[in-house]
Amino acid sequence: MSNVREVIRYYRQPGSQLGYRLFLNGTKHFGFYRETDSPWAWSKALRRMEDRMGRALAQPPGARVLDAGCGVGDVASRLAGRFGLRVHGVDVLDTHVAQARRRARRRGLDHLLTFSHSDYAALDFPDESFDAVYTMETLVHAAEAEEVLRQFHRVLKPGGRLVMFEYAREAAARMPAPAADVFRQLNDWAAMPSFQRFTYGTLERLTADTGFTVRGVEDISRDMWPMLRCFAVIGALPYAACRTVGVRRHSVNTMSAVEFWRHRAFWRYEIHTAEK
Repeated sequence: MSNVREVIRYYRQPGSQLGYRLFLNGTKHFGFYRETDSPWAWSKALRRMEDRMGRALAQPPGARVLDAGCGVGDVASRLAGRFGLRVHGVDVLDTHVAQARRRARRRGLDHLLTFSHSDYAALDFPDESFDAVYTMETLVHAAEAEEVLRQFHRVLKPGGRLVMFEYAREAAARMPAPAADVFRQLNDWAAMPSFQRFTYGTLERLTADTGFTVRGVEDISRDMWPMLRCFAVIGALPYAACRTVGVRRHSVNTMSAVEFWRHRAFWRYEIHTAEK
């Protein structure tokens, strides 16, 4: 089973392209905030989240790392430029890969960065190719997370590290019905079937079942909430307009900003670390 077409359709829709480009310069992950930060200091927060990834990977300069779902390559660029890692990014959108290559050249990092058009559920790398693998809010898009985790386990060297910055949610039965309906709709419309599955503890179990040793899970939700709240403020009026005319499905990004902020008590942003 594959949902690659649905993921591509989501990222190619005008709302996704415009929103990510206009507000985050194409970057597609949340930021990490300190108490003294302005919630609108997005660039600083994004880079700090990427630095959190670098520290969680805990790899020496020159280590070979796989970015599974690299987008336009901003996370990979930060890890190469600040931590000296050799990162290979894969993504299912050819436009993302092309942008990532251009950004790497423009930043003078193409000696450390390579990118290819590929599905992380069907990696074509030899066994034990990488010292570390990471996802930055991308495993939620997987049709079958187990298959992706098996691929990660295969391409990692013995002792290799897996780090996943991913979402987890409360079970539907433990949510108010409106919240459960919102999660179901958003995960369908934004092509995130694994987020729908990732109730608390599920990703840890799947990771262990795939052969990894789980080293830790950290909830950093409150450290990314300021950015989510900004998005909710920006999206409130457009979302209200879309609801009025009955086109919520075509405003999934504004809907997700408003509804995930409204129902933030029922989901978490977590850092998962594991080793082969």
